[in-house]
Amino acid sequence: MQDIIVIIGPTGIGKTKLSIELAKKLDAEIINGDSVAIYKGLDIGSAKPTKEEQEGIPHHLIDIKNVTEDYSVFDYQKDARKKIEEITSRGKRIIIVGGTGLYIKAALYDYKFIENNNYNSYNELSNEELLETIKSHPNFKDIELPNINNRQRLVRILNKLNNNEPFTNNKDKLLYPVKVISLTAPREIIYERINNRVDKMLANGLLEEIESLKDYYPKSRILNSGIGYKEFSDYLFKNKSLDTVIEEIKKDSRHFAKRQFTFNKHQFSAKWITVDLNNFNNTVEEVLNYIK
Repeated sequence: MQDIIVIIGPTGIGKTKLSIELAKKLDAEIINGDSVAIYKGLDIGSAKPTKEEQEGIPHHLIDIKNVTEDYSVFDYQKDARKKIEEITSRGKRIIIVGGTGLYIKAALYDYKFIENNNYNSYNELSNEELLETIKSHPNFKDIELPNINNRQRLVRILNKLNNNEPFTNNKDKLLYPVKVISLTAPREIIYERINNRVDKMLANGLLEEIESLKDYYPKSRILNSGIGYKEFSDYLFKNKSLDTVIEEIKKDSRHFAKRQFTFNKHQFSAKWITVDLNNFNNTVEEVLNYIK
């Protein structure tokens, strides 16, 4: 089996563009690793690649659930591993790309889940809120707590507490040969790109997309937890101004990018590559040279 190429990095850094360029050159298919792009109808706010942007490259695990359906990291683990087997059986390379590091790590490493248990990403909670929820949980006792910046560990602990699972896992054992590319850029540039991307989403019809989803908000977990969607709840139902909501999306996206940096640094053995934003082809060539 050839190495699975994994592309991670903060919001707005060019992961999708890189994945498509690599797929064309490597005869590869792409598996989505973003927890929001799983859902139908969440297109603009998730920056999901359009059919035109996909350039004919097969994309998997995009648009497979309705917004009223739940989908957990355990579900993703099962689905991603099935896709890995299927694509490999056709002799194709595999590229996994996305910003939900916990999903990607659960698919590739020896994470063990229990059937029918509910596994949540808790995107709606900050690290501080996760820690407080753990400490106040009725099942909490004698558990060694990680640093507050270790979000992946906090999420896993809370899931285990809620599911009453034992605290054992072989989470650092890889199940597949992989090469992980972690894209990076100066923090101020990433934040500027995030702000500009949110403005572009609004210009491309984000508000109209949100209005079309209004009736689903009361019964949709993803609409109330996914960045770019959860902030609109107050706009739709509590008359919060649009300008305030847009600033909240930018702020939440910047905070999420910071958490992504931390997660990727501590949870993956990756080749870190600084993106050449002036000539993206240089980044593509650098990644190809590393893969080969």
